[in-house]
Amino acid sequence: MDQDNLQRAVNHTNKIAFPIPIKVVVIDLDGTLLDTAADLAHAANKMLLELGKPELPLATIQSFIGKGIQKLVKRSLTNSLDTEPDAELFTKALPIYERNYREHLYTYTRPYPGVVEGLNALKQNGFQLACITNKAEAFTLPLLRATNLLAYFELVLSGDSLPKKKPDPLPLLHACKYFRIAPHELLLIGDSLNDAIAARAAGCNIFCVPYGYNEGRDVRELDCDAIVPTLFEASKLIKKVI
Repeated sequence: MDQDNLQRAVNHTNKIAFPIPIKVVVIDLDGTLLDTAADLAHAANKMLLELGKPELPLATIQSFIGKGIQKLVKRSLTNSLDTEPDAELFTKALPIYERNYREHLYTYTRPYPGVVEGLNALKQNGFQLACITNKAEAFTLPLLRATNLLAYFELVLSGDSLPKKKPDPLPLLHACKYFRIAPHELLLIGDSLNDAIAARAAGCNIFCVPYGYNEGRDVRELDCDAIVPTLFEASKLIKKVI
């Protein structure tokens, strides 16, 4: 990576010397590995139509992604990030959403540019890989299989794998115990505030990609060690340590 590209990749802070010594790389799913927004939005709009409600634009639903399917359903029902829907309506809506999403799980979903190249580079450089997402396991594993990414990961943690999910640090700390490493030896690559908060709370390094969802916010507002255009570029900012 030339100096100009490196400068663009590194965040506004220069407290860290690159390449960072790392043993394990953890990668988020929605908005980092896979562009799932179109299928998530399709399921949400099918749900809204079944409930007699108007459809929402893709960009609106995309801004609702990031805290799991239950939160996505609530936000779609209220067309708001924070408003709680009627409890009875939500109870009715959730299984409708899950059915529609299951039926169209990977109609449009694809890996982002640079993901496969990045995963291959990370593997070739000797890094152990994990995927940690807030998506339920019933959707996570089929998606990783369908997109031929599952084999890259030694550990996959979904939103219902542990008692708590991101932004709680528990999934990252669990990964540290699983791989028998210290938190500072782990790098999380994500796209959202959830990822940044979880990494900082766990004491892990954090890179963010600019193409994800982040609930409609600018990724440059996040507390991360670098903003990387692709996973492949991220692989150039770390070095494997024994």
